[in-house]
Amino acid sequence: MVRARSGRVTKRLLAGLAAAVLASAGALVAGTANAAEDRPAPAPPAAPAAVPAHALTGYWQNFDNGATVQKLKDVDDAYDIIAVSFADATDRPGAVTFHLDPAVGYGSVDDFKADIKAKQAAGKSVVVSVGGEKGAVSVNDDASAKNFADSVNALMDEYGFDGVDIDLENGLDSTYMTKALKAVHAAHGDVVVTMAPQTIDMQSPQNAYFKTALAIKDFLTVVNMQYYNSGSMNGCDGKVYAQGTVDFLTSLACIQLEGGLDPSQVGIGVPASSKAAGSGYVAPGVVNAALDCLTKGSGCGSFKPLKTYPGLRGAMTWSTNWDAANGGEFAGQVGGHVHGLP
Repeated sequence: MVRARSGRVTKRLLAGLAAAVLASAGALVAGTANAAEDRPAPAPPAAPAAVPAHALTGYWQNFDNGATVQKLKDVDDAYDIIAVSFADATDRPGAVTFHLDPAVGYGSVDDFKADIKAKQAAGKSVVVSVGGEKGAVSVNDDASAKNFADSVNALMDEYGFDGVDIDLENGLDSTYMTKALKAVHAAHGDVVVTMAPQTIDMQSPQNAYFKTALAIKDFLTVVNMQYYNSGSMNGCDGKVYAQGTVDFLTSLACIQLEGGLDPSQVGIGVPASSKAAGSGYVAPGVVNAALDCLTKGSGCGSFKPLKTYPGLRGAMTWSTNWDAANGGEFAGQVGGHVHGLP
């Protein structure tokens, strides 16, 4: 991602029948109460809402880089997964932490946590994103894998994050990142795990990012590859496709869809505006055409997949802030289209 720093409840009611004990002339008379009294047990913690079958993901910037400054509560309701950008590296290899940037305008960390809970109450998932363009987190041995998992688990417990987004753009070790993410999943069985690899990282199932996604396929939520800042790339038919076209989106998604990921684990990631990335911006109509091509076989360009993938998860954008600065075009047009997929 591009960044420039200054990124059930189910109530149980226990009904009890109140007994009135009357004593008269030394005799104990037992009677029934005039009314039953409900005594609610303490409500259990709210379970996280399931990510919708078709979901819109947006990155929320924990910094001001010229896009619209938002608090989490300001993020458009169209976004189903909100990736808080970004966690910071620490002096312990692999470990991450999170600090609110004063530029975002929160009066306290408690206010931020309250916004996370409010989004979750509205059915959204809020995850913490690790990496970004300038991210310097390295997980490449047992110690750093443990540090990563322990620190992510701690952030989930402290802030109430639903999970973690992996946006490491400076290399990834599949063996140890897989181990780390499995440790997070072991501690939080309902964890939401998203990824945002660059196009080069998903050209083959043998690439480290792709291998990691496949290794955690049993609990991976979605891979929203960055279809931007890329240049031309090979599609699944072996032909080269230019960035910024419907063919680029569909032919590259096809690699992941045919390379082992479930359609529900594939999303299309694009910039929210031409200012949000160096290159690769496409109008919402192009994204929607690509979604239709992959899910229904309509709206395709010269590349048409051999089959359709109606379970495709949806789309992602960098960022909710740039989207807001662009009049909410992505949330309104792509969000509405994603949620309208059958």
